[in-house]
Amino acid sequence: MPKIKTNRAAAKRFKKTGSGKIKFAKSHRNHILTSKSTKRKRALRKSQISDKTNMKEIRLLLPNG
Repeated sequence: MPKIKTNRAAAKRFKKTGSGKIKFAKSHRNHILTSKSTKRKRALRKSQISDKTNMKEIRLLLPNG
């Protein structure tokens, strides 16, 4: 039986927390920052926890962690 391969694109975007939830960084923080408000940019710094609807699909892409 071969090993299950991890999707490397997903591994770079998602991390598993200690309790098993999936953490990810928000988008729209790379360029054209002058048109975005300070409040919006500050909110984009924080990471998010994935909701339950996407959790199952992300876990299939990250079988080993």
